Amino acid sequence: MLKELVVISGKGGTGKTSIVASLASLLYNKMIADCDVDAADLHLVLQPQILEKHEFWSGKTAFINKDKCLECGQCLELCRFAAINENFVVDKVSCEGCGVCVYFCPAKAINFKENLAGHWYISQTPYGTMVHAKLGIAEENSGKLVALVKNQVKKLALEEKKEFILVDGPPGIGCPVIASISGANLVLAVTEPTISGIHDLERVVALTKHFKINTAVCINKADINPEVTKKILLECREEGLEVLGIIPYDNAVTKAQVEGVNVVEFSPTSPAVKEIKTMAEKIKTFLKTEEKTL
Repeated sequence: MLKELVVISGKGGTGKTSIVASLASLLYNKMIADCDVDAADLHLVLQPQILEKHEFWSGKTAFINKDKCLECGQCLELCRFAAINENFVVDKVSCEGCGVCVYFCPAKAINFKENLAGHWYISQTPYGTMVHAKLGIAEENSGKLVALVKNQVKKLALEEKKEFILVDGPPGIGCPVIASISGANLVLAVTEPTISGIHDLERVVALTKHFKINTAVCINKADINPEVTKKILLECREEGLEVLGIIPYDNAVTKAQVEGVNVVEFSPTSPAVKEIKTMAEKIKTFLKTEEKTL
């Protein structure tokens, strides 16, 4: 049965993507998805070769037909986003696509045009097939694009009879995160031992509990603040969360990032990689054990 692991974090910069890239080389018979479509960076480490490129159309922007426009100014008065200037041109970035101008234009001179909001890709990496995407600048509906990426990777994984799907999820608790964790067998929440890290972890766990998704924790750079790490461990115990990984700070991770490579390949015996390998084994054990609840 196909199992899905989604790695998320309360905010960016916790090392989530480095951990996903490491797991990509340690989990076999899988497919990879990068659902952090607003700030995709997994491709920087996995160096994918793009096999397919597809357009993502979403959202609508108003467009004024100058041949029909009476320049009555009603659309300027009604637009709450000041998206229409005095020359009766719509600012694509400011337009929210609410449709008020389209509905009330007396000359029926305003219509909607669908936006090319980004692209999604099917690529080959040294660690297997990856489905990923990139949302255009200032474009919206990233949750819809995340759902598309997940549907595509699941379709391919089923066709090729893969065992796992490894997902790099977006940071935070917004719509793209909800779309990325939907249907997951396990969410791995990556945090760091800081006060903000604790707060962000609490928000993430509240989200996954709301959707009743199995959740485990990885504390990255755990030794930079042992006291806060102890506090995170205590809170996890009280919440019934299993801590699958306690990863030490390791210069090898930074050096691998600078080189744009996977730290598991860059420094396979480094302290961080040893802990990541142990965590990968625990993840595989969980995902292969049906009906188990962390």
